[in-house]
Amino acid sequence: MKRLLLQISILAFMILCAASSCTGTKKTIEVTDNEKKTFNQQEGDTVKIASDSTEYEIIIIDPGFNTWLASIAKPEGYYSQSYLENRNQIYVTNWNQRAMQPLRYGGNLYEMQIDYSSGIDYGYEVNYKLYNYFVYFQRKYNQRLGPWVPRI
Repeated sequence: MKRLLLQISILAFMILCAASSCTGTKKTIEVTDNEKKTFNQQEGDTVKIASDSTEYEIIIIDPGFNTWLASIAKPEGYYSQSYLENRNQIYVTNWNQRAMQPLRYGGNLYEMQIDYSSGIDYGYEVNYKLYNYFVYFQRKYNQRLGPWVPRI
């Protein structure tokens, strides 16, 4: 009798979970037609992010990113620097975790770790371009580097 009661309880729980979406639905990223065109771009356009005050540089070689940045991304000044820094910190942390696990996440997407420190002021332009690359990357490759759906 106890076994039957346990089975009925488990079955009831499974039905309730199915009815109330306990399985969790993953929100998909809705990509516009203009974005699809930039994502399908084959010619390489390189974006170099560098600062004279610090000794670092980021080079993004992803066909379509420069076009996407100029035509689809929110303009410079739309976000505050602190907003960009906070989002970049989360994105970099998740990126680096995936880069350290190439068998799980695919070595082709996360080839290298990003050295980004919250204690360094990289300036607005660097944070803006890095943030927008993360948004571009997530939308193009249907990835999630944070708890929210990347929007433009």
